[in-house]
Amino acid sequence: MIYLDSNATTRPSAGVIEAMTRCLRDAWCNPSSMHRAGQQARAAMENARRDVAALIGAKPREITFTGSGTEAIDLAIRGLLEASPKRAANPVIITTPVEHSAVRELTRRLGRDARAEVRLLPVDRFARASAAALDAMLDERVALVSMQWANNENGAIQPVMEVSRACKARSIPFHVDGTQWVGKLPCDVSGGWCDVLTFSAHKFHGPKGVGMVWAARGTALRPTILGSQELGRRGGTENVPGIVGAGEAAKEARAWLADESARAKGAALRDLFESLVRGVAPDAAFNSPEAGRVWNTTNISFPGLESEAILLLLSERGVCASAGSACSSGALEPSAVIKAMNLPEDVAHGAVRFSLCKDTTEAEVREAAKILGEVLARLKASWSAVERG
Repeated sequence: MIYLDSNATTRPSAGVIEAMTRCLRDAWCNPSSMHRAGQQARAAMENARRDVAALIGAKPREITFTGSGTEAIDLAIRGLLEASPKRAANPVIITTPVEHSAVRELTRRLGRDARAEVRLLPVDRFARASAAALDAMLDERVALVSMQWANNENGAIQPVMEVSRACKARSIPFHVDGTQWVGKLPCDVSGGWCDVLTFSAHKFHGPKGVGMVWAARGTALRPTILGSQELGRRGGTENVPGIVGAGEAAKEARAWLADESARAKGAALRDLFESLVRGVAPDAAFNSPEAGRVWNTTNISFPGLESEAILLLLSERGVCASAGSACSSGALEPSAVIKAMNLPEDVAHGAVRFSLCKDTTEAEVREAAKILGEVLARLKASWSAVERG
């Protein structure tokens, strides 16, 4: 298998699997129990909390563990909204049309239920939001701004620092969805440039089922699941093995991020792949910006072909990629992100995302491009046969 779908999920590292196995065997008790075995589980969880905090330059008590990245986003947005003094006055949420479905569907529901008005920042053809348009949207009713740090479908980096300055000037809470950033690129929240950051362990070689919320000290965040766990910020017995795995993944990611040459190598492999694709598909359209994107991601359209057909044939040959985000796969229409980019229809329908990880090799990239060329040739031949009747 050649795995080029790392924005959907990543393979748990050997260290993560070992840490989780050890926890399942030796620290399986309830971490809220007062006996020694329970406190052993508590200690394992708090060690993991320290490792996660270190990855983003935070303090351990500022980290809340949830059951997924989606739940983390729900806690961030609904928690900020419910805690806002503006919640009784038809509050406004500002976001973008190219967010992950976890943000997009939640804010749409809040708007549909008349609990908030949702305003969308415009985006360009590469799904980059306009920070310049934000000023005209900000008024006394804005309760929060929510924006992804990097787009999950084409890797475009959003202008979070510019948005941060605008929010700070007006004391408006700012939530950043860091799911496609944290663990891939350096992150330091210690300066308080955002109020809440959310991310997920399985995007950087940790386990699924563990999301994380960082909230700056003093940030009002009302729990959406009530209970005494996680300092009262999220109810429910913690997934200790998953949290331990997340801690190990964070520790490994921090060590990897310390080596700038490792990221440069990853970006070079992505660029090599794009160059090889240009060779096998001269008519391909590249939907990711040249600069200002995450090092591991490229989104490429093959005009006149359907992405689903490309993906199925790639899968038959052992190459894993995706069309849009994994959460919207199975649909025959282009994803919301691709639609927001206003691509021509034949380009939009042929969009495929390839996303690498730190373990991707040059041999895999070269073989994937070769197989892609053969798949495209097969599809074009079939289409020509159909047209000839």
